[in-house]
Amino acid sequence: FNNSSKILFIFMMIIGTLITISSNSWLGAWMGLEINLLSFIPLMSDNTKYFKSTESSLKYFLTQALASTILLFSVIILMLKNYMNYPVYDNFISMMILSTLLLKSGAAPFHFWFPNLMEGLSWINALLLMTWQKIAPLILISYLNSTNLLLFSAILSVMVGAIGGLNQTSLRKLMSFSSINHLGWMLSALNINNSVWMLYFSFYSFLSFILIFMFNIYKMFHINQMFSWFMSSKIMKFSIMMNFLSLGGLPPFLGFLPKWIVIEQLTFNKNYFLLMILLISTLITLFFYLRICYSAFMLNYYENNWMYFMMVNNFKLNLYLILSFFSIFGLMMISM
Repeated sequence: FNNSSKILFIFMMIIGTLITISSNSWLGAWMGLEINLLSFIPLMSDNTKYFKSTESSLKYFLTQALASTILLFSVIILMLKNYMNYPVYDNFISMMILSTLLLKSGAAPFHFWFPNLMEGLSWINALLLMTWQKIAPLILISYLNSTNLLLFSAILSVMVGAIGGLNQTSLRKLMSFSSINHLGWMLSALNINNSVWMLYFSFYSFLSFILIFMFNIYKMFHINQMFSWFMSSKIMKFSIMMNFLSLGGLPPFLGFLPKWIVIEQLTFNKNYFLLMILLISTLITLFFYLRICYSAFMLNYYENNWMYFMMVNNFKLNLYLILSFFSIFGLMMISM
């Protein structure tokens, strides 16, 4: 925040999202999405420490510009239909609008840009892309009634997010496939009611913030960096592992609560097929989280006799440990 232009762009990005979610027309929603897009691109390309940031900002612009063009075209057809009785089916228009919104949010089968884009971003920009940039498209998706395409995208997203993360060594790509998987859960929750997916999104954003906050402190970008000097601290070692398992939705931790609510609601609606796919995909994601945690949980794990301490602000470490406490013991505190 040393640069005042960064504060301006962050402020305009928030304004763009608020315009989208409070708009009364699709044209106003499109305008808010454009303001949000044009504010986020300078934030992506501003960081000169990451060589791929300019390439990522260009990829993001081209992808979002394509989605915005199709969205504007769909809105124009919708206006022609309403005011000039233009012969077109409502389902066709809603499918076009839904496809563009799924492309903007990075859901499967329109997810191909998302992991490659994440690889070139700093952790702060990656967190914004995984959380804040999904708010406006998801709220617009909740206005639509295209349940068949939405269910297809939800099933495909959880499968792609689970299988795509298996062979990843980059933490940013791993978090991006995890985001796609969680987005599938949110799209499934959209079929239930708005409060369920908003609750899920809130918990997902909180848990992602805890992990990315720690990754940003220690500048970790690959899995092998987690098993060097960082793992010599037992408190930090177990806190990061518990946070990974909490994000995966393992029952004793806070991350299980939103999945518990979605499972309960899908059971009440007797949507057992979707529920089975969601649970299988979650088991796969837990597998590659456990692959990271495996060495730390082994009793005979080799540890260095020497310790390497990195100069880190004590306030940041204390904040991380406090947030980790809520992530690890949050479900027990809520149930009490």
